[in-house]
Amino acid sequence: MAFKFEKLKVWQKALDLADEIDKMTKAFPREEMYVLTSQVKRAADSISMNIAEGSTGQSNPEFKGF
Repeated sequence: MAFKFEKLKVWQKALDLADEIDKMTKAFPREEMYVLTSQVKRAADSISMNIAEGSTGQSNPEFKGF
């Protein structure tokens, strides 16, 4: 059974963005691997996670408003 948020285009686009960020950060300088790269990747990942978290435990009318 799929979660409701998986149907949201914004959630799907957030996953696509995280994939693009992951590809982009591979070109970052090596010395940024554990500082800037990590921070940018975590920020991109948090978008889809926040959408998923915000959509759980809602009735159907509340979810539609979400």
